Amino acid sequence: LIRQRTMLVNALRAHMSEFGIIAPQGLRYVEILTKTIAHQQAQLPELARSILQTIEDQLNGTIARIREIEGRLVQWHRQSRVSRLLATVPGAGIMGASAIAATVADPSVFRSGREFAACLGMTPRQNSSGGKERLGRTSKRGDKYIRSLLTAGAVAVLRHARNRQTRDGEWVRALLARKPTKLAAVALANKTARIVWAVMRRGDG
Repeated sequence: LIRQRTMLVNALRAHMSEFGIIAPQGLRYVEILTKTIAHQQAQLPELARSILQTIEDQLNGTIARIREIEGRLVQWHRQSRVSRLLATVPGAGIMGASAIAATVADPSVFRSGREFAACLGMTPRQNSSGGKERLGRTSKRGDKYIRSLLTAGAVAVLRHARNRQTRDGEWVRALLARKPTKLAAVALANKTARIVWAVMRRGDG
């Protein structure tokens, strides 16, 4: 549904830009475009306006369905002790916590947090050559959905913590000094996955 929403927003932007109607990037600015369809009829031919209205109707319907499902997920999250615990981990969030709680029934099947992170495709591939082991890029195997949620959460944590005068803020700044933001987010998501596994094994926050 979110992919559908993105496609519809991009279609709306592309078609309206042909008439010189442009809004800033971001979902919250889409309302500027939809108001234009209704109020600036002189700028839009009737046929174009009717087609754009169809796209807007599809977009509004998709947004409504997303909100409904998110509400149901939040309700499920509040009823799940494990999901509530996982949501306390920075970078997990309600979506990540509920997805992991629903997917990982028994954390003891993983021997360590590293093994759990590897299951999500967050650990580097090992390349052996001449008796030496070299770490390559992350494997990106396993549950792509959970991996993407934790990575998105890590980006938010980096953005929020980089200016904080705390131990976590110092760790984030040191990480960003060594790695580009994208790689830093993957590294932080890896760390988040290990913490999530530890919380599930202990059963406490």
